Amino acid sequence: MSHVMIGLVGVGKIARDQHIPAMAAATSCQFVATADPNAVLPGTPGYASLEAMLDAHPEITAVAICTPTHLRYSQARLALMRGKHVLLEKPPGATLSEVEDLIAVADQQGVSLFAAWHSRFAPGVAHAKQWLAERSIRRVDIEWKEDVRVWHPGQAWIWQPGGMGVFDPGINALSIATAILPQPFFLRQARLQVPENCQTPIAAELSFTDHLDTAIEAVFDFRQTGPQTWDIHIDTDGGRVSLTDGGCRLTIEGQQIVDAEEKEYEGLYTYFAELIAAGRSEVDVAPLRQVADAFLYGHRDVTDAFIE
Repeated sequence: MSHVMIGLVGVGKIARDQHIPAMAAATSCQFVATADPNAVLPGTPGYASLEAMLDAHPEITAVAICTPTHLRYSQARLALMRGKHVLLEKPPGATLSEVEDLIAVADQQGVSLFAAWHSRFAPGVAHAKQWLAERSIRRVDIEWKEDVRVWHPGQAWIWQPGGMGVFDPGINALSIATAILPQPFFLRQARLQVPENCQTPIAAELSFTDHLDTAIEAVFDFRQTGPQTWDIHIDTDGGRVSLTDGGCRLTIEGQQIVDAEEKEYEGLYTYFAELIAAGRSEVDVAPLRQVADAFLYGHRDVTDAFIE
């Protein structure tokens, strides 16, 4: 497999913390240049726009887009129209309509489009999915709580339309749940807490079920301090399954099955290269649809103003 030559769009926290180290570790990828009007990386060619980066580096075959959600559609479409494969940081778009158009454009251009649900690449997820496939699910409890000040310092876009608020991390939990649960599930009730100076929620309580009337409850909160909580507990006819620490740890009936270092993004880039080599796209909109349903169906409670 030849190297995938990648240009990175957006040099923010997630790009620096995850994407750049992952590209360096993935033997199938080579990091070429960046496009960001406000930031550059020492020792790496940097450009103010995606178009300028692609003009300067015709060797780039793929683009990874790590900009705020509301910017991704136009950038991804430009890259696809230039014949580049595209990896989209989660969520893949601000709306389902945007993502559906990108799928069509990628197909027309004959290039790969990858909605990168990175949490699905956590060490315990694949094993949990395999184990649950042969069990009856009785109840699911999701608790995803983190401190927005740590993970999104000074990022006002998270509170604006398209920013998704607490669903920016919460969609990671939904990406795991939609991947590992053997039955599709559907929103039945949602309560969103929205600060009076924001347009997206800072916390949410969601109730889902499937056609078997399984209780699936999720609690998301962006106000967590101290240790962060990224846990999914699933009661089955074969015992309790717990994916904790974002999926790095898997316990089944009290027995620890997986306890591994988080290397989600390295696996993500390796898989992106495999998709390109196979001439395939992979764009699962199920997690984004669940969030869209929550915004559509949810009851909003206005809370005190949030100070970043």
